Amino acid sequence: MATKVFMEALSPTMEEGRLVKWHKQEGDAVKAGETLAEVETDKAVMDLIARADGVLQQVAVTEGQTVPVGNVVAVIAAPGETVGASVASGPPPTPAPSGGGMRDARGGMRDAGSGMRDAGGVGPAPGDVTRVKASPLAKRMAREAGVDLKVVTGSGPGGRVVKRDLEASASRALAPAAAPAVVESHPASPIPHPAPSGAPYEDVPLAQIRKTIAKRLVTSLGPIPHFFLTSEVDMERAAEARDALNRQLGDRGKVSFNDIIVKATALALTKHRACNAWFQEDHIRYWNEVHLGMAVAVEDGLITPVIRNADLKPLLEIGHEAKQLADKARSRRLQPSEYTGSTFSVSNLGMFDIDQFTAVINPPEAGILAVGTITPKPVVVDGQVVPRRRLRLTMSCDHRVIDGATGAAFLSTLKGMLENPLAMLL
Repeated sequence: MATKVFMEALSPTMEEGRLVKWHKQEGDAVKAGETLAEVETDKAVMDLIARADGVLQQVAVTEGQTVPVGNVVAVIAAPGETVGASVASGPPPTPAPSGGGMRDARGGMRDAGSGMRDAGGVGPAPGDVTRVKASPLAKRMAREAGVDLKVVTGSGPGGRVVKRDLEASASRALAPAAAPAVVESHPASPIPHPAPSGAPYEDVPLAQIRKTIAKRLVTSLGPIPHFFLTSEVDMERAAEARDALNRQLGDRGKVSFNDIIVKATALALTKHRACNAWFQEDHIRYWNEVHLGMAVAVEDGLITPVIRNADLKPLLEIGHEAKQLADKARSRRLQPSEYTGSTFSVSNLGMFDIDQFTAVINPPEAGILAVGTITPKPVVVDGQVVPRRRLRLTMSCDHRVIDGATGAAFLSTLKGMLENPLAMLL
């Protein structure tokens, strides 16, 4: 029996994928577990795996094409088996009274009565026409907002209601005169060199990650009541401690200022649990673990890999892990477990000589720290004007979770740790 190959949900927030490269071509023999193709999700480039043995037939998606999750992209047939109608000619499977179309745990679709099974080999399951087709996230959003899904038009595969449909519905409910939100500017998609044709402009399609950034920023700065706190830190003693540590480490590695800031931030969060939190609509989740998101600029935008339990890791391990995650982020090879679940984020633009900036909160987190450059400034110390290395930190706070005094107390603790690194031992 032939097996349909679907565009699977390869990341938690993926709604569509761009097929980057086919590793198998029509007529090639494939085995379950082999890589069929590379797919660009909203976060990374990941492998689409064969779920059955056979021969690849009827490749319906070309390299570079973007299709929704749940669409059929090819068929795996048994050797010598002839497959009927082209899979590209019809819509993706949808729930129907005859019993088709329930999503399996891998993001494929079980299609009953079609003469094909899904790529995971799961048998048919009965459909439920009394229920509205919607993603689990859309159902939760609708339940929390009191929205009747039956009145929402779905734009997902087969008319399925997805997150963007709920967001659009909410936007339409706002006053028409509402001003557009101002969002943080991240590195843009690569700007191509002028075409030799002399055309006045060139349109470049959005990459999947840039689409996701656009959606998330609109749903962050608009709905989340941000406020900002800035503190200037004397980094002289931190610089002296870093130099001493690096002399001691020798060839074993180097500690950067960013490593020190990440470690100090994680330790400060353990003392201010109110800042290490998620806003969850009807409750606030206060985390007992510190998982720090580390903003990394990639070719098409920004992604935030996570250093887990950062408060428990030594500086050298933090530095090694941060470099590994940044390298994987830039090569688009991060796994979902490596960029989800952060409890607080740090965005450092100091290497670009940015003195101070404000970062946009990454929901459901309640805060993010923006780190500027370390620069010598004339300051008064014991009545004398002397040069000191200074650093500006700006914390963006979700006012639904963090009050002004709460955020200020966290920044004060962080400043104390950076100005006196021995305070990290307390």
